[in-house]
Order: sequence, then structure tokens, then C-alpha cells
Amino acid sequence: MAKFRRIDVVLKMEETGIIPVFYHADIEVAKGVIEACYKGGVRVFEFTNRDDFALEVFTELNKFAIKHFPEMILGIGTVLDAGTTAMYLQAGANFVVSPILNPEMAQVCNRKKVLWIGGCETLSEISQAEALGAEIVKIFPGEMFKPTFIKALKAPMPWTSVMVTGGVSPTKESIEEWFNAGVSCVGMGSQLFPKEVLQNKDFQFVAQKVRESIQIVQTWKQKR
Repeated sequence: MAKFRRIDVVLKMEETGIIPVFYHADIEVAKGVIEACYKGGVRVFEFTNRDDFALEVFTELNKFAIKHFPEMILGIGTVLDAGTTAMYLQAGANFVVSPILNPEMAQVCNRKKVLWIGGCETLSEISQAEALGAEIVKIFPGEMFKPTFIKALKAPMPWTSVMVTGGVSPTKESIEEWFNAGVSCVGMGSQLFPKEVLQNKDFQFVAQKVRESIQIVQTWKQKR
């Protein structure tokens, strides 16, 4: 069962601004990454369902996080159907992210009062997701959009909270451009965790990179 209320998850996403998006089949590497992210200031972390036995890795990783990093909100991403959603909720996922808009997933999460974030590309899909109870929507794939799209959709729908995943770099220019457009938070993956960094288990690099990214968000907020 989820340890965090869905509204608390959304508020923490907006507070930190940076959501690492990560998968690795080696549980020890995954533990090292989540510890580094926690030390760097991350409090919301999206593990992704991208390979066989990902559920087993997530289950052990969630137990590890609950024991050692009780403020870390661990959720699951890259979920496409209601059945998989239910399995991860049983494993204690605190939120579920999908690259698509699947109403059946929303129903499963809503019954347990767990945050569900559906992937959207159009204003119609965003409106549908919000009608299904989405507190925040995912614009995906971010590489296909520009920050101007966020600014445009916020004009007729100013109440919409947006997370963009993909197309965001851990640089001042990139992060500020998306936040200036109106996103609530951004998801970042491979640029926070380069392959060579993971191969060398350079978790200090990961901690520093997420710390710098979160600081960019916090500095941006102070200027508002």
C-alpha cells in the first residue's frame, strides 16, 4: 500500500521540481542511485517498468527506500495497463506514471487514492485526464514539444499542472525555459545517469548533478 497521500506527492513534486526517471536491472546499482538522489535532495523518484523482472527490482528497492530513506516517495513509470498498475500498487508504489492515457489505469489508482499521471499530447487528452481525476498530467514525449506548447495550453487551462519528461537537460537554460513556460516539474533520465557513470558506480556524480538541478529550480522560484 502507498505510504504517501496523492496530494502530498503532487506537492512534493512541485516543491523539488526535479523527478529522476530511472531503470536498472541490477538492484545494487539501483540502490546506489536512489541513495545518491536522496543525498542530492530528491524526494520523488520514478523507477520505470522497462524490462523483465522490473517488478521484483522495484519491490526490493521500495523496501530499501522505506527502511533507509523514509522521506523518499518512490513510484513507478512506463506502465501501460490496469493489470500492471495493480501489481505495482500491491508492491507499494506511491504513484503510477504512464506514457499513454488509459482510463482503466486511472480507475485502479483512484480506488486506492494513489496518484496517477497519464501521458498526454493534446489539450483534449489533458482535459480527459483531468476528468479522470489527474492532479498532474505528463506531456510526453517532451522531445516533440517546445516550452511554447506549455505556455499555449496554460492560457485556456491555467489550472493544469504539467510534468514534462524528455527534452529536458540538467542545465540552467533548459530547466528555466520549461519552468518559465509553466511546468510544475520535469522528469529527467539518462542525462542524470550517463552509462559510464553507472558502469563506474560514480554515485557522487549523480548526487551532485541532481543537487545542481534542484538548486536551479529553487533559484528560479526565488526570482519569481
